[in-house]
Amino acid sequence: MKVWVGIDDTDSINGMCTTYLATLIIERIEKELGKVVGLPRLVRLNPTIPYKTRGNGAVSFLVEVDDRNELIDVVNDLVLEHAMLEDGNTDPGVVFVDDSIVHRLRQFAERTMKDVVSLDEALFIIGKYFIPHLKYKKGRGLIGALASVGAELRDFTLELLAYRYPERFGTKREYDSESFFDVDYLLYPQLFDTVDWCNDVVVAVPSTPCPVLYGLRGESVEILHQAFRIVRTEAVDRYMIFITNHATDMHLLNEEEISSLQNYRSYRLKGKVVREPYDIEGGHVFFEIETRFGDVKCAAFEPTKQFRGIVRQLRVGDVVEVYGSMKKDTINLEKIKIEKLAEVYVEENPMCPVCGKRMESAGKMKGFRCKRCKTKSMKRIKKKIPRKIEPGFYEVPPSARRHLSMPLVRMNGREIRGFRKHVFR
Repeated sequence: MKVWVGIDDTDSINGMCTTYLATLIIERIEKELGKVVGLPRLVRLNPTIPYKTRGNGAVSFLVEVDDRNELIDVVNDLVLEHAMLEDGNTDPGVVFVDDSIVHRLRQFAERTMKDVVSLDEALFIIGKYFIPHLKYKKGRGLIGALASVGAELRDFTLELLAYRYPERFGTKREYDSESFFDVDYLLYPQLFDTVDWCNDVVVAVPSTPCPVLYGLRGESVEILHQAFRIVRTEAVDRYMIFITNHATDMHLLNEEEISSLQNYRSYRLKGKVVREPYDIEGGHVFFEIETRFGDVKCAAFEPTKQFRGIVRQLRVGDVVEVYGSMKKDTINLEKIKIEKLAEVYVEENPMCPVCGKRMESAGKMKGFRCKRCKTKSMKRIKKKIPRKIEPGFYEVPPSARRHLSMPLVRMNGREIRGFRKHVFR
């Protein structure tokens, strides 16, 4: 029989990773029970959910086994052994979905990536279709487990995750940063978001105490294997390649789809700048746009680094399209498209038509004069100021980019993606 296994919420900020646990489960299944069909899937869900552990990613994979009960026992044993059950915020959930009913979960999965979904909704679906499942503690992970199985990846990328030896979990990672910059130089854009050149950061190596040594993101299995052979690090215990919705913008709601803006959702939204950018303590930059939903505050927070310099150049009247998540009634910018720049002018004293020098004030309500030439003028002149930015897209640097946010190289590189319209299962 063919069964989809979905699993979520087994990690915490203190360790573990659902992808690692899934890898252990896959290895045990292939050793003892049957085979895994194709590559496992890493599906990132709504990035704004306040009760997420870290990256809000769930994992699913398709297996062929003879006995589903044996499969459930193996998964349960490994979850009990490795999940961070002692953490108060970790509530794992696992589902075992017959391949024939996966299509019935697609609408739920779509909402889980873009909206706020309750555990009761997940339990209703589980009950409606009699889906075998494992629920630990509150079982909030059942939401992501179902969504990872039902997600329709109309666009996708691939990620190779290399894992550390267990005895090294929580210790400082050892790696040659230059080798990551080398691989980015050689394989970009088929390999992307590996490093941040402007800020000298290796993005592929995490800083959390999880089992992941590094993660390489790319457009093909071949590219990932090539990169894997180039980077130099401490010894790798095991690795796995996942199909994922990273870098797809799958979390964004278009304004045509909605009737109002809500916190904990992500949007692509057009508007006109009505309040010029201003800085607050901490290096965060804010501005406001007028939209069909009213005035909306937008923010480029300090971690976005150089991106804030672009935002600071916006002026009242500029027409923009913003991409980002809403929290506290503010759009946290992931990228911005400047569609039209307003003309900006400053007023200056007029020039003397005789000598060409700038006139001086002749006094209140008396206009301007040139003492030397005795010429006069009653009006100041407007001078157009050249803008330092141009229409087009601007994005945050890789070190500040969210998992789901599509980098511009993918938006402008459709030949790389090949307009992939099929669903990879």
